[in-house]
Amino acid sequence: MKKKWIVLIAVAVVLLIIYSSFKGTYNGLVQQEENISGSWAQVENQYQRRADLIPNLVNTVKGYADFEQETLTGVIEARSKATSVNVDANNLSPDAIGRFEQAQQGLSSALSRLLVTVERYPDLKANQQFQQLQVQLEGTENRISVERRNFNQVVQSYNTFIRTFPKNIYANVFGFERKGYFEANEGAEVVPDVNFE
Repeated sequence: MKKKWIVLIAVAVVLLIIYSSFKGTYNGLVQQEENISGSWAQVENQYQRRADLIPNLVNTVKGYADFEQETLTGVIEARSKATSVNVDANNLSPDAIGRFEQAQQGLSSALSRLLVTVERYPDLKANQQFQQLQVQLEGTENRISVERRNFNQVVQSYNTFIRTFPKNIYANVFGFERKGYFEANEGAEVVPDVNFE
């Protein structure tokens, strides 16, 4: 009789250890996935802030009648494309993040062209509202950079967590998959050629 109780207690202890291991790992995976979702929301928040500043910038520039309409149209179209690409926080695959980043890069390029074109309009450059918007855009670009870095750090922690043994087994059992990173654009490693001729 005593031997039977010892076996039952041993089985109960083993089952309790297995349950605790599954529960702890699963809850850790959920917590890390939620951290990624929160970090992604911050990235989207900063991109949205930039998109919200653009109509004010365009309206300020439109006030200058001889300003290149093609440049303004390019910014408006790029903003439309960038805001139309949405990525679900539950599907942060490398492909989804790549599509999102490509749309955002198109907007960044259009804004760069706009700001270069503004150099030809000294009155516009001196406009206080334009200067304030330019400072806000610059600050937003910095915030985007910080949030992207934070997002990549959270994703790295999660991806490392789900790939280490024995958590990789639990991750596979529960269907947790790797998340994508923000990566540098192609050609970012090439130093631009500056020529003052």
